[in-house]
Amino acid sequence: MTIETHAMQEATGLDDPKVKVTLDRLHGAARGDIFVFARALPSVLLARLRGRSLAEAVTPHLDDAYIPIHRDAGRFLYLTAHAIDAKLAVEFGTSFGISAIYLAAAMRDRNGRFVGSEQVAHKIAAARRNLADAGLADYAEIREGNALETFADLPSPIDLVLLDGWKDLYLPMLALLRPKLRRGSVVCADNIFTFKKDLAPYVAHVNDPANGFRSMTLPLGSGLEYSVCVG
Repeated sequence: MTIETHAMQEATGLDDPKVKVTLDRLHGAARGDIFVFARALPSVLLARLRGRSLAEAVTPHLDDAYIPIHRDAGRFLYLTAHAIDAKLAVEFGTSFGISAIYLAAAMRDRNGRFVGSEQVAHKIAAARRNLADAGLADYAEIREGNALETFADLPSPIDLVLLDGWKDLYLPMLALLRPKLRRGSVVCADNIFTFKKDLAPYVAHVNDPANGFRSMTLPLGSGLEYSVCVG
């Protein structure tokens, strides 16, 4: 056996060749989102003129969009899972499964479990295929339907949460999952810069010490709110 072959066999986490190839493919495909958002531009401009939220205007155009987490944010989530000794990672808004791969790779390292949620049928099927392509299917589950219902029976404790679905549901999702968080659990919310106005109530909530979190916005991708449960 050559040194190179041995290294390939021993590679784990984000260095696993199957994980790397799958992530490269998906991040490449996600560049096509620019055309999705170009088609959505008239709706966004009209929404702004009428005082509607950006999230409300963009949502109808997202069924074919990857809207992935940034690579740096994905690596950060992977490292965070290791740092806090996470055994259960949960994601609201899995889409095609890019962020799921980062989290599931960490859960495989730790003999843990990843659970994601998605409502769009073809995205669910694609996410499951992508997790299988990355060799992570045995450590991951995608639940179909409204996460406020499908996540109701998640076990405790939940160690790491990623909020990356509909922005108006960030606070309701946090309220649902909050009783299942332990001291030291981490909640990350994506797109803070992109949807600054829509997510202002969420940011205010996790930055209020009375709600049991210590939080800050990290300049990763489109803004990642990093909140540690201290209650």
